[in-house]
This record gives sequence, C-alpha cells and structure tokens, in this order.
Amino acid sequence: MTTGMRIRIDACDLPGLSCAPAEGSDQAYRNIHVAVQRRDRRTELLDPQPGDAPSASWTLKCTTTAPPTGTDVKGPYLQGRPGDRFIYLSWGTVDEAGTFTMFRRAKLMLDAVPAETLTAATRTGLLVGRLGLTDACGNPLCARVVPPAITWTAVSID
Repeated sequence: MTTGMRIRIDACDLPGLSCAPAEGSDQAYRNIHVAVQRRDRRTELLDPQPGDAPSASWTLKCTTTAPPTGTDVKGPYLQGRPGDRFIYLSWGTVDEAGTFTMFRRAKLMLDAVPAETLTAATRTGLLVGRLGLTDACGNPLCARVVPPAITWTAVSID
C-alpha cells in the first residue's frame, strides 16, 4: 500500500554568505546559497536560500510503501536506492546572473531515521528533520548527516 507523506527540513545556524576555500585551493566561496537537489538533476534545486538567512525550510512531497524490509520513501527530491535513501542539501555560489554553482553537499540519511519515527510519520503525514547547517570549522555542513546532527520527529498535519 502506498501512502502520501511530506518531509520538512528545518534548518538553522546557517554559515553566512562566504566560507573558506576548500583544502588545496586558494579560492574562497562567495554569495553561497543552499537548496534541496532534485533526484538525478544536479542543477534542479528546490528554493535556494542565502547562506546568511536566519533559518531555512523545505517541504518535500513523497510517498511511502511498506515492503517486508521496512518503510521505503520515494519522491522527486529523494536520492538513492531502497534502504539507502537520502536528501541532498546542495551548497553553491550564485553569480550576478543568478547561476548556482555547487561546491559541496550534505547528505541527510533517511536510513538513520528511527523506524518507529518513520512509521509514526507515515500515520501522521509529516516527518520533520531539524539541523544546524554550520560545521565545527564554521563552514557549510557537508558529508553524511545522521543523528545527533539531525533530529527526526513525526508531526501531525491536522
């Protein structure tokens, strides 16, 4: 059985509009933004937010199914294979023409959502992930993101 659900990502502690260069580079990143990346489309982004915003939030429509191996979540902004789904938050610079050029990504791992939370979200209709987007060095958060760096809760959408 397929059920409709939403995933909302609530982010705070954004790193600002610039950050230090990548290791081995002398080019700092300026006018940075963050957005959710569409599956298989690196340049199709959902609602880019400036890196100095006080907070950012994205809501993704998805569906869930309950195969024998556990709940599977699918949708246009969900990446990966069953059992290894994730959401990419892409960090990039935005030039004067409005072109977004990605330089790093955070991978929000859905297999790290506690099973009971995902089951409850399937019933309530909304799974919420809350996280800060600045890493320990003051740069945009990147790499695999799992609890405790992100907190997942099921919320009723009455």
